[in-house]
Amino acid sequence: MNKTLLMVFIFFGIFFIDQAVKYAFVFHNWGVEGSCLSFQLAYNYGVAFSMFSFLKEYLKYIQLTLILIGIIYLYFNKEVLKEYSFSITLLLAGGLSNILDRFTYGAVVDYIYWHCGFEFAIFNLADMIINLAVAIIIYKQIWGKKEQKA
Repeated sequence: MNKTLLMVFIFFGIFFIDQAVKYAFVFHNWGVEGSCLSFQLAYNYGVAFSMFSFLKEYLKYIQLTLILIGIIYLYFNKEVLKEYSFSITLLLAGGLSNILDRFTYGAVVDYIYWHCGFEFAIFNLADMIINLAVAIIIYKQIWGKKEQKA
């Protein structure tokens, strides 16, 4: 299987799984209370930790614009796209899934709530995928440079 086809498969796999789970929470009342981890429906009108929620009506357009700018950048910097194709695929899948939530539900659908020892923000699969992509990029930036020097 060629790399581009694999990235398309990964993108749609993540995107559709995330959307299916969110749909189940919204329309089928999924939810489980646990001692450390709960799964409960919440709507996030802002971005991370509900920041910028005052922009809720405009965030979907701002985020789409940022993704478009990123795609234009990648078009002109194909070496970046080639080196970070997996991370970019993850970022786009998670980011576009959350943006679709804004158009579909008026906010991002969150459902994973960590509350063991401390309370953490409620998040979703797309958020975890985005964070994984950023961690991979940071790892490659730090340790990739060290390997090039050696």
